[in-house]
Amino acid sequence: MQTFDFTTLCAVCSDIRANWLPSRLEQVYQRDRYTIAIALRTLKGRGWLEVSWHPQAARIHIGSPPPRTPDTFTFSQQLVHQLGGLALVTLDTIAPWERAVDLQFARRPGEQALYHLYVEIMGKYSNVILTDAKNIIVTAGRQVNQQKSSLRPILTGDVYEKPPSLTTAIPSLEESQENWQERVSLIPGTVKRQLPKIYRGVSPALVQSMLNDANISTQNTTDNLTSKEWRKLFKQWQEWLKALQSEKFQPGWTENGYTVLGWGAVKTTKDIQELLNRYYTDKFNQETFSQLRHQLIQKLSNILEKLRSKAQTFENRLQQSSQADEYRTKADLLMAYLQEWQPGMEEITLADFETNQPVKIKLQPDKNAVQNAQNLYKQHQKLKRARTAVEPLLAEVNAEIEYLEQVEAAISQIDKYQTAEDLQALEEIREELIAQKYLEDSEYRRRSSNATTTNFHHYQTANGFEVLIGRNNRQNDQLTFRVAGDYDLWFHAQEIPGSHVLLRLEPGAIPDENDLQFTANLAAYYSRARQSEQVPIIYTQPKHVYKPKGAKPGIAIYKQETILWGKPQSVKS
Repeated sequence: MQTFDFTTLCAVCSDIRANWLPSRLEQVYQRDRYTIAIALRTLKGRGWLEVSWHPQAARIHIGSPPPRTPDTFTFSQQLVHQLGGLALVTLDTIAPWERAVDLQFARRPGEQALYHLYVEIMGKYSNVILTDAKNIIVTAGRQVNQQKSSLRPILTGDVYEKPPSLTTAIPSLEESQENWQERVSLIPGTVKRQLPKIYRGVSPALVQSMLNDANISTQNTTDNLTSKEWRKLFKQWQEWLKALQSEKFQPGWTENGYTVLGWGAVKTTKDIQELLNRYYTDKFNQETFSQLRHQLIQKLSNILEKLRSKAQTFENRLQQSSQADEYRTKADLLMAYLQEWQPGMEEITLADFETNQPVKIKLQPDKNAVQNAQNLYKQHQKLKRARTAVEPLLAEVNAEIEYLEQVEAAISQIDKYQTAEDLQALEEIREELIAQKYLEDSEYRRRSSNATTTNFHHYQTANGFEVLIGRNNRQNDQLTFRVAGDYDLWFHAQEIPGSHVLLRLEPGAIPDENDLQFTANLAAYYSRARQSEQVPIIYTQPKHVYKPKGAKPGIAIYKQETILWGKPQSVKS
């Protein structure tokens, strides 16, 4: 992920000063442990200032509106309590060439600031700190006690101290190329490492773009640059300083990220805030998606392994209990042929009642025939009771395995991040597993159970009929039991975990074979049997699909179905 460096901070602050000062603070919403969104109102409209102290993605820029789920974080509530109704009147850097800014809030423009919101963008030490007019800390995004930092603790009630000053050199347009070159090349090393070490405000991404724009290899060292290359690099250096001084920036997309100077841009844009919001939102979503998907797969794998082991144990016990009738038959034979028994016998062979085949019966020599028969009857009753007890337990475990395999199949379909909807679908699965007690999360905030989930896959048949496909169990239930109409057709892989699929039909509309086959192919594709050549698919009317009482999300039974063979390989992903 590209670092939100000093140059980017300058560009963002310049734009905020031009378009968002002064503004009234209306609301504060905390998205997660590291990110808040501040609602600002100007004469031109309303926007959300996103401030993050995430260790890998600390930043400040105008972002997207937050979701409508409840905010239960105390930090945002404290900010609203102190800053609600005040105006953001000033945005300054705390010190020259530092990635830390001071957002000042007053009753109205022109008046003295009542509160300061310090945003420190310093990697893993990033923080957001609220102080009063006397710089007494009111609250902080991340409290830092003496154990964590004896140099600079950050605790409520303490006096705010600025971050320690950097000791590196300050860039200047007045510096000559000779002095600049001498300073950079004093200790030999690669240029991309030397510049950030020597000068303030220089990031690896900035040096990379300088070298690329000057057509100089990023592996070049200071002792093998030619005079021409030094001149070209110094020219880029001065262009950077001039852009900072004039606050004239050229935001744009590069092949691997973004630029605010126009260097290496493959597509330019006028809105730097939208550029940064899209970049960091997508990058952060991608990382969150990968981590969450890995966690869910690992957790499900562990749970399923334990459940399958438990099911195997129950099946073994049932297999043993199948011998119950054999014990009763032997006991009956022994009672019928008491006269054949002799004292001290360890085994007796008797003819079966029906087949007349010899049956060997082991005996306890210290007991008579009746006592041996009674022991066999007791074994019969014990195994019979075991079967009665184990069968419902096995059925329960198998139902649980079926449900979790359905969840596993849903996760396997969401195999890579493409849009925010992919992350949302995974988060819904996570919430479902928490609700079903398979996962624990102290920060879990339950969404309203009435919240409508419509993040379905959408397709269209050759005749223009819409096909909707659930991406997880929550969506499957929503699709089948709320969205489906009387004239629609419901599809699902037969006895295979997969998505619920709905072919939407208007009254009087009749799908032809191509429509049905197309939908069946999709149902096969969005099932665990995606890699197969053919998959049995059933379809029926939604009124013939039921949810068993007490069943877990995504589980449904059906009747009056018709079977088609779906061809998942024909679906273009």
